[in-house]
Amino acid sequence: MSVKAVPRSRTIFSLKAALEGCVAPVELSPYCGWVLDSLSGPLAQEITPSETSTPKQSTPLPKRASAEKIPPGSHRSSSPPSSAEPSETKENDHLSLLEINQEVVPAVLSSKVAKVEGCIRMYEELHRLKAEERLRQRQEEQEQMVRAAYAQASEQLKRFDELRELKRHQEFQELQEVMEKSSKEAQGQQEKLKEEHRHRAKILNLKLREAEQQRQRQEELERLRKEEGQERLRRLYSIQEELLQLNQQIDPNYRHKDLPRIDLSAYSNRGNQICGLVSGLIRTTSERGFPTQADVASTERALQEMRGLISSMQQEITAALEEKKRKDEEEKKQKQKELEKKEQMKSQTAAPAQQSGGKQQKEGLQVKTEESIMQWYQQLQDAAEQCVAAFSEIGNCKGNTEVRKIKTNLQKAATIPVSQISSISGSKLREVFDKINNLLSGKPVQTEGQAVSVTQHPQGLEFVCYKLAEKFVKHGEGEVSFHHDSAFPIAVVLSGIWELHPRVGDIFLAHLHKKCPYSVPFYPARKEGTSMEEYQRMLGYEVRDSKVEEQDHFLKRMSGMIRLYAAIIQLRWPYGNKQGAHPHGLSYGWRWLAQMLNLEPLADVTAMLLLDFLEVCGNALMKQYGIQFWKTMFFIQKSYIPRIEAVTSSGQMGCLSRLKNFMQKCLQAEEIPLPKGILTPSFWRT
Repeated sequence: MSVKAVPRSRTIFSLKAALEGCVAPVELSPYCGWVLDSLSGPLAQEITPSETSTPKQSTPLPKRASAEKIPPGSHRSSSPPSSAEPSETKENDHLSLLEINQEVVPAVLSSKVAKVEGCIRMYEELHRLKAEERLRQRQEEQEQMVRAAYAQASEQLKRFDELRELKRHQEFQELQEVMEKSSKEAQGQQEKLKEEHRHRAKILNLKLREAEQQRQRQEELERLRKEEGQERLRRLYSIQEELLQLNQQIDPNYRHKDLPRIDLSAYSNRGNQICGLVSGLIRTTSERGFPTQADVASTERALQEMRGLISSMQQEITAALEEKKRKDEEEKKQKQKELEKKEQMKSQTAAPAQQSGGKQQKEGLQVKTEESIMQWYQQLQDAAEQCVAAFSEIGNCKGNTEVRKIKTNLQKAATIPVSQISSISGSKLREVFDKINNLLSGKPVQTEGQAVSVTQHPQGLEFVCYKLAEKFVKHGEGEVSFHHDSAFPIAVVLSGIWELHPRVGDIFLAHLHKKCPYSVPFYPARKEGTSMEEYQRMLGYEVRDSKVEEQDHFLKRMSGMIRLYAAIIQLRWPYGNKQGAHPHGLSYGWRWLAQMLNLEPLADVTAMLLLDFLEVCGNALMKQYGIQFWKTMFFIQKSYIPRIEAVTSSGQMGCLSRLKNFMQKCLQAEEIPLPKGILTPSFWRT
């Protein structure tokens, strides 16, 4: 606690006021009369001219004299008298009084009044001196207190200044430390940014180098493709030349001179057709560039067919000559029956033998799928093979642990969301769609607690597209085959992904056609040198350890995939771009149905495929094509179902019976019912 200093001017003013009170005009005391009476008698006797009087007999007047000898202002600088000085002061006072008495005696003798008055004045002067002494002492004490208070206040002020200076230094030090810390952090951040920049620059350089290498590989592949294309084109020309030479070997008169009953017009017509097909194929491939391996394979098959045609013709001519020589009509009839039996056996192996030209024109059915559809089919298979080649590094990563880990995470990120699709609510279905879309868009997605992105590997996107399409097909042949309602949520997600990422749709179709060739539609023919197991795989059967799956299981899988395909062509993702066209809409379904009805039916399979397809998307086709659709329905009932009955045995009537009942109900009601499990607007609000 600080002591408040008393101002010096105020102290001096108080001391002056006290002194003025002490030096006021002297007034006689009321006891002056008594003093005068007491001194009037013996005064003359006591005062003698002798100078040997003791100080005790004289009147005490030393204080005034001593006081007059003290220089003015000396009381201010002098210190208070100590306890050892009172005796010396009294002796000095007596000496002063003697001196004063010696000086004042003549005056006192002159008058008693003056003596009394002098005594009084001396007393008053002594009293005044004592008062001044006390006042001086008090003033000195007051000044000492003031100096002590001033010193204490000065010391406290110094401490306060020192404390304030200390705080200022501390604040300055803290501010300097904060600035240094901020500078270090900024420097660290700058170094970090520089390091990131160097890292990104390194990655960009790697990507540029990879892009340049990829471009060089593409150029090399393009060069090889052109060379192979030229080689294939030369091969086509040589095959065409050989075909024309073989075609000239067929008798243009259609009849053998020695065998007037043998008609070779079918061989000649078929030979001309083969030459025309090859010529058209060469013309088409020349217009679009170079022929593909499939084109070469087609021409080679045509050459083999032409050779077989000539061989058959020669065999028939030889047989006819022998028959003519023997002239045995019974053997001729028996040989004819054997030929018919062989033709029937060939038709039952899913590659029906071509019938006579007049009969084929009358009934309007084909043995093979149209060439344009087969070209589309082959293009999709080529795209799938290119996709596999594009992720060859990530596909064959047995020795690289890091790449194998990336491959596993990407495969899980692609397949797990598809496995979660079922008849769930619209909001959850949208979450699955967003997860797949984000993965294909290059955004990181969470899979089993890990962030996964296709950008983790240069071939990651191709690998994810392939595995995603493959998983959709497997989900169709597995989930949809047992739960028909699940075809619609799977189809609507795939349709939305297909619209945003067309490559996934193309690879999906390639997988679907390979697993289920009837979705093209396409009936694979058995080639020379093809084993029975391989041919059954081409037909869509699963063969494990030389054991072919049961027919019921095979039909269920085919049914699931056809139902998924029929659901895809009529559904669109509700949150996508409604202005653009469907990536694979109802026109493809109408083409499938028309091509299916133009092919010779297969027992058990054709009836099931038609029934599943019409149950799922018959209502959508009816609304889209109207009267043309109903004409097709009448054709199926009147013309095509009898053809199916002709090739169906008694133990395979289940699917055919269901198809006939479905057709009869729809034609009677003139309405195709909505499929069970179709997604309604209320589904998307859940």
